[in-house]
Amino acid sequence: MKNFKITFLALFLLSSIVSFAQVDLRNPLQYNRQAGKKGVNVFETSKTDTVIFDGINVRVGGDFALQFQGLSHENSIIGDPLVDLGSNFSLPTANLNLDVQLADGMRLHLRTYLSSRHHTESYVKGGYLQMDKLDFIKEGFLSELMEIATIRVGMDQINYGDAQFRRSDNAMTIYNPFVSNYIMDAFTTEPFFEVTLQPSDFILVAGVTNGRLNQSPVKGDNGMVIYGKAGWDKQMDDDLRLRLTGSLYSSSDKSTRDYIYGGDRAGGRYYSTLATVANGGSDFDPRFNPGFGSQTAIQFNPFIKFKGLEFFGIMEFVNNGNDVVGGSFTQVGLEGLYRFGMNEQWYFGGRYNSVSGEKSDVASTNDISRLNLGGGWFMTNNVLVKLEYVNQEYSGAGFTGSRFQDGKFNGLVLEAAISF
Repeated sequence: MKNFKITFLALFLLSSIVSFAQVDLRNPLQYNRQAGKKGVNVFETSKTDTVIFDGINVRVGGDFALQFQGLSHENSIIGDPLVDLGSNFSLPTANLNLDVQLADGMRLHLRTYLSSRHHTESYVKGGYLQMDKLDFIKEGFLSELMEIATIRVGMDQINYGDAQFRRSDNAMTIYNPFVSNYIMDAFTTEPFFEVTLQPSDFILVAGVTNGRLNQSPVKGDNGMVIYGKAGWDKQMDDDLRLRLTGSLYSSSDKSTRDYIYGGDRAGGRYYSTLATVANGGSDFDPRFNPGFGSQTAIQFNPFIKFKGLEFFGIMEFVNNGNDVVGGSFTQVGLEGLYRFGMNEQWYFGGRYNSVSGEKSDVASTNDISRLNLGGGWFMTNNVLVKLEYVNQEYSGAGFTGSRFQDGKFNGLVLEAAISF
């Protein structure tokens, strides 16, 4: 009862704070996903040209997120007890975003993490150049192709899977209906070249990267990654939208490191869960990284929205690129929401997420499952408050002897998010 009262006191305080944030988008950009509620359920940026280019346009934006956590945890390890978890605020996170319209159909994006769980100091997450027209070469150059094509190049997140469009990116949590990302979080920032084609209602993506998070000219890592996506996304009528995509990620066995499930340097949500007194925990808990040096991953994502009802799913398979060692994991995600009210500013729903598999052909099984139940309120287009109940459990002989043995955490988490 005490934690219950504290949580709702925090909800009241956070609502009072974030209600002051009002943003008016006065300088729109071409082919851009808007920050805030207007960007929810936007995946690849549209090829519809709705903004007239009128010279270089610089837009400064930001993200802010604050959580109030009231969790408890337990495991069956004797000798190194878990830390005591209380009910309190976590360290706020913040992003600085720069978006620049450089030319007609050419846009730059740069994001800096001002503070994050893993890095309290500021550092550049990454950025990219997006080209939807090639008029800088010659007026009308390949104009028929560029009516359906988008080219992105930079050092930023790659377009593998659809879960990345609903995930939290450090302080940018306004697109995520829940507090945390999926357990096996496919996200990495690498140097990439990517082409997207959107003929009619179809999506085709092809990209390449060297698979490295920290770049160095020193010889010794000849790794290569190819990735792609194919799908269909159609607004059937005013009430019904259907989308289905399949994505492929494949890294070569010459790579010394592979970051597709360990590339988010900001750290995870649900702070200090299953951390022990003697050995502590990890800033990246409670996510799970298979830890393969090279791998092939396939992710399927259905998305259905009928009026206020919304469903998003994940079926993902990842296999170790080292056939001698072997190992594979399967991830399942099922997310259902109901959005209601004027302009659907309210929502509630649930998410089930599980990961199961082995790190090698001779290793024992790791099983993780998580249930989220909660909802949110868009106080304005750019301000969101969420409240959820979370329960995550670890099982399987693969966790025997670790701090995750028969591990479990659950409780309430409140998050306030501002993006503009």
